[in-house]
Amino acid sequence: MQQKTLILGTAGHIDHGKTTLVKALTGIDTDRLKEEKRRGITIELGFAYLDLPNGQRIGVVDVPGHERFVKNMVAGAMGMDLVALVIAADEGVMPQTREHLEICQLLEVKKGLVVLTKKDMVDPEWLELVKEDIREFLVGTFLEGAPIVSVSSISDAKDNGIHELITVISDLVADIPPRTPSGPYRLPVDRVFSIKGFGTVVTGTSISGKIRVGDEAVIYPQGLKTKIRGIQIHNAPCDEAAAGMRTALNLQGIEREAVERGDVVATAGSLHPSYLLDLKFLYLSSAGRPLKYRSPVRFHTGTVEITGRVIMQEDEIEPGRETFIQIKLDKPAAVLPGDRYVIRSYSPIRTIGGGIILNPMPRRRKRSRPELWKGLEILSRLEPNDLIIYHLEQAGQRGLTQAELAMRSGVYGEILEQTLDSLFSKGKAVRIDTDEKRAIDGNIYRTLKKKILDFATEYHKENPLSKGIAKEEVRSRIFLHSPSGGRLFQKLLTDLVNSGDLIQEKDLLRLSTHKVSLGEEEISTRRNLEELFRKSGLEPPSREDAVTIVSPDKKTASNIFDLLVAEGVLVRIKEDLYYHRDALNKVVDLVTSFLKKNGEMAVGDFRDMTHGLSRKFIIPLLEYLDNQKITIRVGDKRKLRR
Repeated sequence: MQQKTLILGTAGHIDHGKTTLVKALTGIDTDRLKEEKRRGITIELGFAYLDLPNGQRIGVVDVPGHERFVKNMVAGAMGMDLVALVIAADEGVMPQTREHLEICQLLEVKKGLVVLTKKDMVDPEWLELVKEDIREFLVGTFLEGAPIVSVSSISDAKDNGIHELITVISDLVADIPPRTPSGPYRLPVDRVFSIKGFGTVVTGTSISGKIRVGDEAVIYPQGLKTKIRGIQIHNAPCDEAAAGMRTALNLQGIEREAVERGDVVATAGSLHPSYLLDLKFLYLSSAGRPLKYRSPVRFHTGTVEITGRVIMQEDEIEPGRETFIQIKLDKPAAVLPGDRYVIRSYSPIRTIGGGIILNPMPRRRKRSRPELWKGLEILSRLEPNDLIIYHLEQAGQRGLTQAELAMRSGVYGEILEQTLDSLFSKGKAVRIDTDEKRAIDGNIYRTLKKKILDFATEYHKENPLSKGIAKEEVRSRIFLHSPSGGRLFQKLLTDLVNSGDLIQEKDLLRLSTHKVSLGEEEISTRRNLEELFRKSGLEPPSREDAVTIVSPDKKTASNIFDLLVAEGVLVRIKEDLYYHRDALNKVVDLVTSFLKKNGEMAVGDFRDMTHGLSRKFIIPLLEYLDNQKITIRVGDKRKLRR
């Protein structure tokens, strides 16, 4: 039989016998605090385990029933797979019975049963009337039609109902599919303590993923790094903890004071604490009055309670309505998409709604921009394709790494890989690089390609005599608000060159259709410029002087000058010093011949062979020869490098 890791939780009104029931089932008294013993009520969460007849061991969470401790009940309900709604036969449905059931529904607990306690305190006829009331109460809830088992938790009689209850629990457990260990490991902390010789220990219900002894982890929202020193499941040492297990983690290098209830121990890099969350929200009919814009509330998820304010598009939400909201928190929450939450009113305190977290890292949605709120409908579908495309669209040119996509979408592992592969093959997303596994939205990518081609077209129109555009100029124009561009820009260029739209020659880019075409006057200017530099030999004019000499149309002459440089006819060797390539070739031949014969050359030797050339030209020419690796300077002289 496949062993499943499941949690059974109790729910119900104060003094309806939840803790006594757990003790009757498991033999474990979950009231561990002195105050709980003194007052006879459960304040904190209590934990036990139950061994079923088939050998299956399940965790048991006993939650408090008192209205003052409902926040602890919410924390306990977060990890439940199965709930036992406990109702005392002598009192029936009470206020916390209703609130606990609402909380379980909001947290999407999918299976459960009703345990009717204290059956020994009422007669059989009354017991049947209470059962009928309970069936009516459960109509329309996830417990409609659920088993109702009557028990006496303090009786040792064979007909006390405990054996029947265990059988019903076993049958329900058999129908619950095992949890898949997808996503990062997460444990919302419900208790922190220290053990001498071991250090800090945290407990909670593992809600996703797996973790092993020796693994690194991070405590969120603080971002404290730690290592798992030890693991216990149901008080027994284990090498590994998985989703659905009541777990104790011994944390290495962490002080007791650094961790508190509500923190989350998780896989490093898996969470991003946020003060703002996108939520799908059901405002309960029982809330009684409209919820107004920016109302203060208490937000519960995992084991944390954080105060905040609700932000919605409208001025208020009517009871019974399901809609989309944002919540602005007073402290950051470390959550993922798909997590359930509960909202309680600030004062008086009672459960008013809850739902599912859609986006843990949203932008602020202004009431004046309805289009920003429409995106929440896409997020609420929770389909991997829609979620990934939405987040890639929101990321813009930057794109997102696979890890960032997982954090924003709540899609992990093979499902994420398969979804991305499908989107890549259809062109709906584009992989920028394989190292970071970064992707960008397909439409954004195609828009960037079009921008490059449009810019090149406009540039060629304005500069018909230019052989091409500097690559850096294209990058800075396309990535105006994101100067780095980086691998995305290189990917764009590679695709455009491979498709034949662009031609790249060294650092110049041009459209494949672009050809420099000169008119008669331009041909004449080109010829005059080249002749001017050829005749100038080793004492060429400046660019400005040359342009002025050859044509009154300085702009055209300047463009033709750039064309000659791009073609390599003119060579720039320093700021505003250009030579005809023939002149430089002549210098190379002269120097090479001299050094082969004499072995070394001083500056004076170079001056003599160039017929008294001034230092204005001698020094740049000698440095040019060094840079071209023709000569090498040794002291005050130069030798042949090759």
